[in-house]
Amino acid sequence: MDFASDNAAGASPLVLEALLAANHGAVPAYGSDPYSTRAKTMLNDVFEREVTAFFVTTGTAANALALGALCPPWGAIFGHHHAHIANDECGAPEMFTAGAKLVGIDGPTAKISPDAFRTTLKDFPVGTVRQVQPGALSLSQATECGTLYACDEIATLSDIAHGAGMPVHMDGARFANALVALGCTPAQMSWKAGVDVLSFGATKNGTFACEAVIFFDSEKAKNFAYQCKRGGHTLSKGRLLGAQMAAYLENDHWLDLARSANAHASDLAAGLKGIPGVRLAWDAPANQIFAILPRAADEALKRAGARYYDWGSRGHATSQALAPDEVFIRLVTSFATEAEAVRLFVSIVREAVA
Repeated sequence: MDFASDNAAGASPLVLEALLAANHGAVPAYGSDPYSTRAKTMLNDVFEREVTAFFVTTGTAANALALGALCPPWGAIFGHHHAHIANDECGAPEMFTAGAKLVGIDGPTAKISPDAFRTTLKDFPVGTVRQVQPGALSLSQATECGTLYACDEIATLSDIAHGAGMPVHMDGARFANALVALGCTPAQMSWKAGVDVLSFGATKNGTFACEAVIFFDSEKAKNFAYQCKRGGHTLSKGRLLGAQMAAYLENDHWLDLARSANAHASDLAAGLKGIPGVRLAWDAPANQIFAILPRAADEALKRAGARYYDWGSRGHATSQALAPDEVFIRLVTSFATEAEAVRLFVSIVREAVA
């Protein structure tokens, strides 16, 4: 019963097989190998246009390097104040931008509202030398609260950013989970909605360690190869990244993996909803669930070895205030989650509150 994170799962067997197959012979180094070339061609097909893609090993690197390509040191990066780049990257975005300022914007369940974005922008007038200048907007899809931006919401926020002269970055660590939940296409959820650069996550959804930074405007990527090398993110054996990404994309394997993760989350949510004293904090249609449990259920689960995170107050509205005998938790499913683990978790909660 490991619902702590989709990072806890291993790799898809198909990705593992691809890595083993790539572990033969000599090929050009530093990403010039045929595996990486093939994966980049596949990304063109996935996004229905020619893209410029770079492979890195971590989501932190993908986000921080992407923002470094978009925002100058004297710029402001606007994002939700609960966003991963603000709370979980150990200052990497600030470091890779050489000092850009992260500006948090409020909004329910970790989603930026257009009105809040417009209001915040008024505090950063263009041309005022004493103030950092509007540099970039970063959107998380899915958000830290498991919620999703619909494509028209992305487009609205992107229009505001572009109107202020800023490019748009998307942190897509769970891009696949969001995509299958919304039922749209990768193009619709990215460049067609105004996203300029995408951190395309794969590690949470079936690779060992592989993320792509995807530029929909090649001009914005003109110095990115140097940024990656300077930052220590140019692998000599780049084939290991290319092989993972190609296997991940082939025959829509990435979407099948995300559908599996989301289905397990849906089953878990449905099971918990029917238990007296248990409530879900909000609708999270991808692979994260935010639940309020009686403390007795939390204690029973931990005695049984279940793993998950206490979620503090992130995204929690005052109207959902916890009682002294309640806990607020996050549950995350993956492609490797087993149906029996879901059933056992639900049964323990049900028995604890009976």
